[in-house]
Amino acid sequence: MAGVLPRWAAASSCWGRRLLLGPPPPRGPAAARRRSGALPAGLLLLRRGGLVGGRWLETPAAFPVRDPASGDEVGRVSDCGAAEARAAVRAAHQAGAGWGRLPAKERSVRLRRWYELMVENKEELARIITAENGKPLKEAQGEILYSASFLEWFAEEARRVYGDVIPAAAKDRRILVLKQPVGVAAIITPWNFPSAMITRKVGAALAAGCTVVVKPAEDTPLSALALGELANQAGIPAGVYNVVPCSREQAPAVGEVLCTDPLVAKISFTGSTATGKILLKHAAGTVKRVSMELGGHAPFIVFDSADVDRAVAGALASKYRNSGQTCVCTNRFLVQKGIHDKFVEKFAKAIERELHVGCGFDEKTTQGPLINEKAVEKVERHINDAVSQGASIVTGGKRHSLGKNFFEPTLLSNVTTKMLCTQEETFGPLAPVIKFETEAEAIAIANAANVGLAGYFYSQDPAQIWRVAEQLEVGMVGVNEGIISSVECPFGGVKESGLGREGSKYGIDEYLEIKYVCLGGL
Repeated sequence: MAGVLPRWAAASSCWGRRLLLGPPPPRGPAAARRRSGALPAGLLLLRRGGLVGGRWLETPAAFPVRDPASGDEVGRVSDCGAAEARAAVRAAHQAGAGWGRLPAKERSVRLRRWYELMVENKEELARIITAENGKPLKEAQGEILYSASFLEWFAEEARRVYGDVIPAAAKDRRILVLKQPVGVAAIITPWNFPSAMITRKVGAALAAGCTVVVKPAEDTPLSALALGELANQAGIPAGVYNVVPCSREQAPAVGEVLCTDPLVAKISFTGSTATGKILLKHAAGTVKRVSMELGGHAPFIVFDSADVDRAVAGALASKYRNSGQTCVCTNRFLVQKGIHDKFVEKFAKAIERELHVGCGFDEKTTQGPLINEKAVEKVERHINDAVSQGASIVTGGKRHSLGKNFFEPTLLSNVTTKMLCTQEETFGPLAPVIKFETEAEAIAIANAANVGLAGYFYSQDPAQIWRVAEQLEVGMVGVNEGIISSVECPFGGVKESGLGREGSKYGIDEYLEIKYVCLGGL
């Protein structure tokens, strides 16, 4: 085999077990100035086929995975369609009985081993994320540890699925309540956290005794496939964890199979509200269990009593993590009149001082590229609309010179609720600031959205903290804190931000059915 491979590929001692997705990184001054997402040869976890029934499945067609920083092709991945999706569902269904009957302790041990392998391979997994997603390598490393923590958490929760005994009204009866796995779960995940969004769902599903078919985002399938390789190494049985990567063109057909196949009992989706509504319609035909984490439009309120420096630090973390491409990123800053000018001034200085735009593999980078040019165009549209209606650009405001997918971290003042950036989720590095006068006004603006995932506010008034926390119409509230995600806490929203909760002790309930058993004649 080595004789017919390019020289850089032949260096691998185990070509059959490694997918080398491109030639070695280019050398020379130009390469030093700007690293692309090309991955070095010999990474053990790279795969290009779908994973169905424990086997790597290659299809005649393949689609490209591109580095958002340079636009270069990182590699090509099998383009699964409806047939492969149906095969994955059947494989999951066939594996379900055996996996569900395993003692909870055994499922726990295997999930724990999967967690350990993720930690052991965290550097390679992080590099894969940065190559296909573009986020800074430090953020990718943080995501891998966060992602692995869900496998650790649910490995422990697997042994805590308790039933119940209910006192019966009749002497000769006993009433039992059992919790059992729902069955095959279809897992549809986004590109912004290509590892963590999988394990947060899959960890709970496997702990409960379910099997899964994962459809990763077309922009970032490599992380899902790398997790599949580690699942195999961890002893997760064939068919329990399946992956069907597909292109944007095949996504509707694959999604329809996963939402309509009668063998699928549960759908878990993270993505846009618009797509979630489409999947709900498909799922209605067979009345599937559904949990969804959909769009957000998070408010960040700074009251006059706030510690301004803490508020600025929280704003920076909440807004610009992953270049503003997270569902819980702040989308609207509401700052009270008495503290407004001071906050804006300090926030602008912090942005200019702390944030550095660049390729994700550069150690200095805190802001990588946006996922694609369409995302950049949306940020531009929101800024242009705001400026045309009187908003002022305090800092940033345009594309970065590094390339078409890079955008300067931007801060706008003199923003009103009539502007697009306060009505739609931007999903980019744009921070619009609205000035308000009263607490009631801030609550009204914050709750005007038809979504309610996360909300944040800064205050040192204990009574106000209780009032606002209870009144914000969101599923998660950060009080004097800009980063709230944690494996121990229930993640999810209200209104059109979704259904159900992920993570925490509540997350496993999404994958369990309650069965009532009446024992009579005793």
